[in-house]
Amino acid sequence: MTLKNLSTPSLHSARLRLRPINDLDADALFALHSNANVLRYWDAPPWSDRMRAERFITTCRQIAEAGTGVRLAVERLSDRAFIGWCSLTRWNRDFRSASMGYCLDDAAWGRGYGTEAGRALLEWAFETLELNRVQAETDTRNVAAARDLEKLGFVLEGTLREDCIVNGEVSDSWVYGLIRREWRP
Repeated sequence: MTLKNLSTPSLHSARLRLRPINDLDADALFALHSNANVLRYWDAPPWSDRMRAERFITTCRQIAEAGTGVRLAVERLSDRAFIGWCSLTRWNRDFRSASMGYCLDDAAWGRGYGTEAGRALLEWAFETLELNRVQAETDTRNVAAARDLEKLGFVLEGTLREDCIVNGEVSDSWVYGLIRREWRP
C-alpha cells in the first residue's frame, strides 16, 4: 500500500466522526484558531485574519495530495458540530512512522473527545496504514493533553528543552511515542 495513493479517510467512533476538512469548515476553523484560550500552548499566535483558515484548508489538501499526512475535522455525531481537528503528518514510508496532533475547541474539553478522536485515528494508523510508530509532542504546561496521550498508550520519551516560543515565552515540549506492539485498541 502506498501512502501517496491513500485518500483521506472518514472515521467513526461512538460519539464522533472524523472526516476530510473542506471549504465549509473555514468559519469554524477561524473561530477555533482565533481563540486565545485554545491556543495558549500553541507555537503560533491566535489567528486574526480569516484568510488563515482558507490557507489551512489548502495546506490540508496539499499534504494529502503529497502523501505526507492527513488532517481530519472532528465532528460530534449528535449534532454534527465541528469541535476541532486531528492529524497524522510527517509520514515516513520507510520507517512506517508519523506524528499525531489535534486541536479541540475549549467547549469540548474535559469530555473525552480528544482521547476518542485519537483512538479512532490511531486504529486507522496501525491497522490500515500498518504504521510501526506514532509520535506526539505537547507543551510541558499542557497537562491535559499529556494525560490524553497517556490514556491512548503513549509513553513519555523525553523533553525538548526550549524548543519553541509560546506567546513570547520560551517553552519546553514533551515527546511521546507509541509503537505498534504496545497499541491497545
